[in-house]
Amino acid sequence: MSQLPTRRGLLFGTAAVSAGALLAGCTSNEPKEQGEAADSNQPAADDQPGKQVTIGFAGPQADHGWLNAINENAKSRAEKYEDVTLEITEGSNDTAAQIGQIETLINKKVDVLVVLPADGKALTQVGLKAMRAGIPVVNLDRIFNTPQAYRCWIGGDNYGMGLNAGHYIGEKLKDKPNARVIELAGLDNLELTQQRTKGFDDALKNYPNIRKVARQAAEFTVESGQAKMAQLLQAQSKFDALWNHDDDQGVGALRAIEQAGRDDFLMVGGAGALSAFQAIEQDNGVLKATVLYPPTMAASAIDLARALGQGKGVGGLAEYEIPASITLYSAVVDKTNVDQYMSTGFQ
Repeated sequence: MSQLPTRRGLLFGTAAVSAGALLAGCTSNEPKEQGEAADSNQPAADDQPGKQVTIGFAGPQADHGWLNAINENAKSRAEKYEDVTLEITEGSNDTAAQIGQIETLINKKVDVLVVLPADGKALTQVGLKAMRAGIPVVNLDRIFNTPQAYRCWIGGDNYGMGLNAGHYIGEKLKDKPNARVIELAGLDNLELTQQRTKGFDDALKNYPNIRKVARQAAEFTVESGQAKMAQLLQAQSKFDALWNHDDDQGVGALRAIEQAGRDDFLMVGGAGALSAFQAIEQDNGVLKATVLYPPTMAASAIDLARALGQGKGVGGLAEYEIPASITLYSAVVDKTNVDQYMSTGFQ
């Protein structure tokens, strides 16, 4: 998210869903011979050991399935490289504590920092401190207030989540007259929730036969998902589709749906939980798809940090430097492609 307890989401890093090949194949920063074209064969680091790099990793407390998956993706990616040492903090949702943890990593003189801040605004100054100390920062997902506080940002696309969920539902219902949809959102005080809703609403504008008839905000928890979904089901006796912003709260939503004995609509989830993938694969309930906000972004952040520490660029691109920002794509996972994404599902 963008703020406490924010979340999610190109899939570098792991499995077939990732674009890790881009980052694993890092191009050299050595000057080209005079007259050499930009698209000529450039040396690539890929998985071969190179310069030793110590990466400091600081994230929030792993009190949610997605956040725990962030930590696990970072650890497993770092273990893949013989030339990477990962210094990982305990993680905290207390901004002062996380600032202290990052300052400790700065004092240890790590080569690169990867930071998923509990609060991007509140941690901007410590990002600036690291950059001024000559330690490049990979800002993961929740963005700092200024680009001066990081060398590269990588994160999810909340607007894109809503947009792709809306288009998926729209295509499923485009031939149904007077179609009705409802939305189970996340925490309404978070910008990410507002962005997801805006993307969803903008997508539905392309389908004049579809009307959103209800929206309820939950809290990204199983319990809130069940309670708020029960309220929606009681208030809406008939609708054709549901978009739920978050697969964790979707576990509760599915419980409420089962308890109500409803199966007269299709459901689209959000984030990419393993339980959602399994339900989609089984195809014996209302959940037909989920829109990704992949935690594999943490694996990609390790790839980027390694490339920065070794003075490399990104394989497959003509530029010698890694990009300043990378926005992940919110792919729709349904029965046609769920096998491809199964290994990335978080618990």
